[in-house]
Amino acid sequence: MLPALKIIFVSLIITSTIALSNSAHILGLFPTPFKSHLIIHSAIADALVERGHDVTVVSTLPKINKNSKFRHIQLDIKEFSPALLADYINDPPPFYKRYTYFMEEINRYANDSLHHWAMQKLMREESFDLVIQGFFLNEFLLGVAAHFKCPVVVSFMIRTGPRINSLVGNPQEIAYVPSYMSGGKQPMGFFDRVNHFICMNLLENGLVRYIEQSNQKHFYNANFPQDKYPSYDDMIKNISLVLTNHHFSQSPIRPDVQALIEIGGIQIKDNPAPLPEDLQSIMDKSSEHGVIFFSVGSNIPSSKLDPIKVKIIFDLLSKLPQTILWKWDDSNNLPGTSSNIIYKTWLPQESILSHPNVKLFITHGGQGSVVESQFYGVPMVGVPMFGDQPANMENVELLGFGLSVKFATLTKEAFENAVTEVLRNKKYTNTVRKFATLYKDRPMTARQTAVFWIEYVLRHHGAPHMQSPAVHLNALQLMSVDVIGFLLAILYIVFKIIKTCFSMFLKLLVKRKSKTE
Repeated sequence: MLPALKIIFVSLIITSTIALSNSAHILGLFPTPFKSHLIIHSAIADALVERGHDVTVVSTLPKINKNSKFRHIQLDIKEFSPALLADYINDPPPFYKRYTYFMEEINRYANDSLHHWAMQKLMREESFDLVIQGFFLNEFLLGVAAHFKCPVVVSFMIRTGPRINSLVGNPQEIAYVPSYMSGGKQPMGFFDRVNHFICMNLLENGLVRYIEQSNQKHFYNANFPQDKYPSYDDMIKNISLVLTNHHFSQSPIRPDVQALIEIGGIQIKDNPAPLPEDLQSIMDKSSEHGVIFFSVGSNIPSSKLDPIKVKIIFDLLSKLPQTILWKWDDSNNLPGTSSNIIYKTWLPQESILSHPNVKLFITHGGQGSVVESQFYGVPMVGVPMFGDQPANMENVELLGFGLSVKFATLTKEAFENAVTEVLRNKKYTNTVRKFATLYKDRPMTARQTAVFWIEYVLRHHGAPHMQSPAVHLNALQLMSVDVIGFLLAILYIVFKIIKTCFSMFLKLLVKRKSKTE
């Protein structure tokens, strides 16, 4: 027995040594004001810790999961005003003003994070093998990876768009891949393609150029001077990997380069946390009519929303036979009281959606919420407000998982029609449950996929062999405009030569004819 125990003990030591030797020091740089974004990024960090890596997460928000085992550094940054965001939703200004506001605030937020004393101390005293950057209008933070002289992986919380595609040379495919800003169903009709062509080329690509110039001029060059660091263009062109919170089954179908990996649903746990006893009891007792779950997410204070529209929502929900679980942030200022409505300042969304008695999810349409609802087969009624939410809910409608009514134009009739239709018509429940089976059918889980490709980048020192040559070409070169122009110039020269030769030949014939006469 003793020799056998020695063999087991030595094996354990060897195994532990191997695991430790493969452990990497990884920095998760997630200075986002949006909890919904941090949920996705933190899930990647959790998966890497479970794999045995030494992960440090820098964020401006508290830990999403108090049980997360990564080292966490929270930066105290001036708050990104959620009340002001609510004002923008209740009375939306023109798009360009909204976008300018978001961009200025996000850049300010990221820049303050970079200059925070705790971040500066980290950059002075520590080193890392890899940086994972939570990406959202903060391209200049790629300089942090340059500072640590290590590869960088981008974590993006929704499906790809023009900016993300450009980072790794992913083809835009304007003709048949609708963007999340223009929307549209595949295959797109002629006028859908006209609209998409204009939207992509004039609006979205224009915004991408504006973001690039602003990040480079005002932030990257100031924080990472070129006499000490690689240029902004060099950093943009040398991103090792992009992880995007999407799965092809959600549509649209599109080609992706090797350096773009889909990890849709990474925030979903293998086993949802148990419900608190009071909620478990409430939901178990609601088997006759079921439960409706209503939440507008974590970024917008529900109490700051337009009270007229909130009353429309309350009036309908209070008349329904279902039990309503309503996430509401101000317990002293409720929309109203009703025996079937239960208000909570916090509700465990995933655990609620996984309960069999949930009949409907009324949601703002954030990507995380939509994914969790799809995963657990719960139909939706959307009240999208900003960002990618309208496009997310448009896709939900197109796939038959529910209906959507924009919050900005919410009316009693539209909201009531949407809710009653989804509750009464079983086709929405059947469709989303069928999709849930499809969505889960993968060779590896989202977490396993993320870990594998991050470790692949680490093993191969940034994996430059995965880089698409397209990242080194500009828009004209990608469309072969320079090649077409070159060939047209050659054709023109050949044409001119032939024309000149033919003209000279004709003149020669005329001269000979005149001599013979």
